[in-house]
Amino acid sequence: MNQVLNWLLEPNTPSARYLALRRLGRAEDDDQVVVARAAIVTSAPAGAILDAQYPAGYWIKPDRGYSPRYKATIWQLIFLADLGATRTAAIARACEHVLAHALHAGCGLFSAHVHSTGIYPCLNGNLLRALRHFGYGGHPTVRLVTESLARRVAADGFTCPRNSTRARDRATWQPCVWGCVKVLRGLAVVPDKERSPAVRMAVERGTAFLLARDLARDQRPGLAETGSHWLRFGFPLGYDSDLLEALLALAELGVKGKLDDAVRIVRAKQDGAGRWRLERTLPRTWADLGTTGQPNKWVTLRALQVLNALTV
Repeated sequence: MNQVLNWLLEPNTPSARYLALRRLGRAEDDDQVVVARAAIVTSAPAGAILDAQYPAGYWIKPDRGYSPRYKATIWQLIFLADLGATRTAAIARACEHVLAHALHAGCGLFSAHVHSTGIYPCLNGNLLRALRHFGYGGHPTVRLVTESLARRVAADGFTCPRNSTRARDRATWQPCVWGCVKVLRGLAVVPDKERSPAVRMAVERGTAFLLARDLARDQRPGLAETGSHWLRFGFPLGYDSDLLEALLALAELGVKGKLDDAVRIVRAKQDGAGRWRLERTLPRTWADLGTTGQPNKWVTLRALQVLNALTV
């Protein structure tokens, strides 16, 4: 364990060092934590993401920020939050841009495009988690989307217009386990005292949805005809998910359940030095977040968090 901790705490990767220090129980005002946290936004990979940002706060173009996938504004907020970056003036401009442009006012939810058919559970869960990470939990739009998403789960579960034969026909929407994972992670960061009855019900429904599935087997959207990469661990993740993130969502909510087979898969992927490999990565990102097939600090951090929370 000392070997892998020394690797995670290497100063040349401030993001991983910061996340490791925090998960070791160091406080935010600890001197080493403060130094590592401050270095995240000026070092790779977060620094490369921020270098591509326009001064007004967006990436690529000043629109909703969903397309092109993995290079537009919304994705950068998600990735920066995953890296543990804290709010700077540049990140605040990005958050404000998304809050001003990505909301579908008629539905009270974030949308990938101007139509309500662009309202995906994964998008809303991802953005809620990122915006709360950057200190926008009290923003009226974040509060609105939190409640609207919870009500959407109550009405439609984790069905998605993208996962359908006709996006405009609600009756054709099918459930998406990936979307469920993202929603749960987005709601997990809502402080317990702020969780409304609707949010609590959505969390219960989401955890039941996941625990009812055999997570040790491939999980993919309801209409998908081919296998997915569910059992191949990636970082960062976009609209899709994997077994490790599903277990992370349950761990963040303090849920255990019957997960022995899934946990065994995670443990079996650990190498002799106590690390986990990056098994897939996203295309067309602004930053290099690891080499496929090589040990990856962020995948390793997630795996250790999962094993610590879910192993009795």
